[in-house]
Amino acid sequence: MTPEERAQLVERDKKSVWHPYTPMDEYRRSGQPLVIERASGSRLYDADGRSIIDGNASWWTSLLGHNHPRLVKALQLQSEKLCHTSLAGVTHEPAVQFAEAILAHAPPGLSHVFFSDNGSTAVEAALKMAVQYWAQHSVSTQKKTRFLSLEGAFHGDTLGVTALGGVSAFRAPFASLTMPTVHLPSPAVDMERALDALEDELKRGADSIAALVLEPLIQGAGGMLIYKDEYLIQARKMCTQYDVLLILDEVFTGYGRTGKFWACSHSGISPDIVATAKGLSGGLLPFAATLASSKIFDGFLGDASRAFYYGHTYCGNPLGARIATEVLSVYEDEQVIERSQTSVLAIEKFFKKMSQKNGVTNARSLGMCGALNLGQGEGYLERGGWKVFDLALARGAYVRPLGNVVYLTPPLNIPSEDLRSLLQIVEESVNEVLES
Repeated sequence: MTPEERAQLVERDKKSVWHPYTPMDEYRRSGQPLVIERASGSRLYDADGRSIIDGNASWWTSLLGHNHPRLVKALQLQSEKLCHTSLAGVTHEPAVQFAEAILAHAPPGLSHVFFSDNGSTAVEAALKMAVQYWAQHSVSTQKKTRFLSLEGAFHGDTLGVTALGGVSAFRAPFASLTMPTVHLPSPAVDMERALDALEDELKRGADSIAALVLEPLIQGAGGMLIYKDEYLIQARKMCTQYDVLLILDEVFTGYGRTGKFWACSHSGISPDIVATAKGLSGGLLPFAATLASSKIFDGFLGDASRAFYYGHTYCGNPLGARIATEVLSVYEDEQVIERSQTSVLAIEKFFKKMSQKNGVTNARSLGMCGALNLGQGEGYLERGGWKVFDLALARGAYVRPLGNVVYLTPPLNIPSEDLRSLLQIVEESVNEVLES
């Protein structure tokens, strides 16, 4: 693409495209977007001829890097046979194969797979399952329709899951439309206070609470807030004690991001329902799944009025299912999580080093995720991280921030030389911001 063609494309973009999570007035006036032409492995290639390390795995989806050849081949082969069919009263081999494969990797006790197409809808399905389950099985005269989540939580953008979100910038415009949800103190801030608040809420209102919904161990879009597995262990015990369902949102944390296939595996617990997406399909296609226990599934058996009347047009589509099955095969054949441990140690060492710098606060890491805060400002609308973003991009790395939170979530199989370059670029960029 010539410079003139690039400029024309950006001009056309600004006239017609509404970008997500983007102040469009500022963008239309002065935005200089990356124009990506192709991607491979841990790198993006733009129209200016630059090779850019993808430090965020493209919104946390490309856990195996971009355009993994086995995934591309699986997509090509499946497209020659069957691209799409309804899953309502219909089945096909890719959907069955994936369901069997993901359940073989699932936390103990999960036995059935419900398909959707992204993380938001995977969690939304879990919420609807929980409410309908209790409507059909609760012995209490009070309806169990309320939910508990955490301050700083993020579970997606559809209207139901917006209520769960503890990031005000995302929830506030729609607050009058959201379902009843209590946002509990985050264990990433104060474990004792968080556990006390959870128990108090369950003691007071378990008869009306359908489920506790958690991002296990890392609260992603809320600022990469990391907490210890003690909270999951105690939350599981309390939910069982007070007869409240436990839903885990493993959309970001699943598939090895925390160093184990599921984040909840660090604690040895199993939820009633788990939502998964993003790395599920290797960054190739929208595809998601909600895994439920037999207890939940059996709660929908009986006459037609008890069925789960919910679904998406492309749920369980053959292309996505075939790729998702191949993703699991790649994880096994290439020992992706096992081989990532060297990178895990490098990330841990890097963020410990960064914690020693004046102006850096709360440097932390878990698995293939590391983050630090610049200064004292908090919140998604803070701008400190964007200074690092611009400097890092000029040096050859894409590290989109969360306000003042600079974080890294590279592909799990990022080559060691690319990881070294990525860490060096981030350090140099943070240093320049701190010195300015």
